[in-house]
Amino acid sequence: MTDLLRGILNIIWLLFGGLWLALGYVLAGIICCLLIVTIPFGIASFRIAGYALWPFGRTVVDRGAVGAFSTLGNVIWLVFAGIWIAIGHVITAIPMFVSIIGIPLGIANLKMIPVSLMPLGKVVVPSDYYIGSMRR
Repeated sequence: MTDLLRGILNIIWLLFGGLWLALGYVLAGIICCLLIVTIPFGIASFRIAGYALWPFGRTVVDRGAVGAFSTLGNVIWLVFAGIWIAIGHVITAIPMFVSIIGIPLGIANLKMIPVSLMPLGKVVVPSDYYIGSMRR
């Protein structure tokens, strides 16, 4: 995908849902950062907000082996927030698939489900970087 096409898709995404989605993740991050115990969830929410704001040309990859606390945190996140956020992504992706222009937006919305289900131990990288590192 060319940089021009990615930019156009990102602007369309921003106008038709990306901004509101990112603001929701930022609000969740602020709420999570109010308590010390939930700060890792807040940081993860801010990371997802950046990805939700500008998703085309970037991808989410595993950081590697995560510790027991990250695994436990992901399970807690999955039960209390992740499943509901994933359902929200599916519900908002469905109307995006109605038009031809909306199909890439719907796909981008569905691509956010794995990171919204289990955000700890994930990192957002440029797609070109990830594909380049796979070739080595």
